[in-house]
Amino acid sequence: MKVVLLAGGLGTRLAEETEIKPKPMVEIGGRPILWHVMKIYASQGFNEFFVALGYKGEYIKRFFLDYYSLNGSISINLATGETEHRGRENENWRVHLIETGDRAMTGGRIKRIEPFLKDSTFMVTYGDGVGDVNVKHLLDFHRSHGKLATVTAVRPPARYGELLFNEDDTVRFSEKPQTGEGWINGGFLVFEPRVLDYLQGDESVMETDALENLSQEGELVAYKHYGFWQCMDTVRDKNYLERIWTKGNAPWKIWE
Repeated sequence: MKVVLLAGGLGTRLAEETEIKPKPMVEIGGRPILWHVMKIYASQGFNEFFVALGYKGEYIKRFFLDYYSLNGSISINLATGETEHRGRENENWRVHLIETGDRAMTGGRIKRIEPFLKDSTFMVTYGDGVGDVNVKHLLDFHRSHGKLATVTAVRPPARYGELLFNEDDTVRFSEKPQTGEGWINGGFLVFEPRVLDYLQGDESVMETDALENLSQEGELVAYKHYGFWQCMDTVRDKNYLERIWTKGNAPWKIWE
């Protein structure tokens, strides 16, 4: 099962960070958020990734090229150049870093990876959203309905904190409650290869050219995720994710 990660956008609403690095490389707990997304999948047995590169893609390439060689402790014999590595914690992942252009849209990036995807069911998600999504259940759900595409529907966290009133007018405060404002596309998609026919060139937008048309044809089904989900669009989002990670209660950390 191949997993496509859309990691080529500009991330303009996080300009404080993305002036020097692509948005998926913005760190939470000392690791890029892209790494967190990949851990969600890999911890459930999905470990072949196709990373669609665009803006500052060389930054992502450098991260993965260095991941193996710089992980753990290293002893270097300066006389001979010999190195000894200890305490490595390397991932059992196969990562394909695919250049998909600086300006390609979401659908265009997937279309450029088509040669690798046209033979079987594949998954797609964004490189900036995390959640405690059970990907195995998602895949089983997709296979059960027989349609071309499944989107994971989530309820977005509220932008502002919520006050919950008790009978004596004391209140409970919840900073990021899941709201009842409706369901949105939370990524974590599953596609059949025929979805690729809905995408035509770099200007194709996955959300409009594929998902909207599939929905009109009755070929798009939603998998409702009632658990935690959070995208990282702003500095406020980044700080929130960093804070709960630091406290040790990050809901998306479903791995050991």
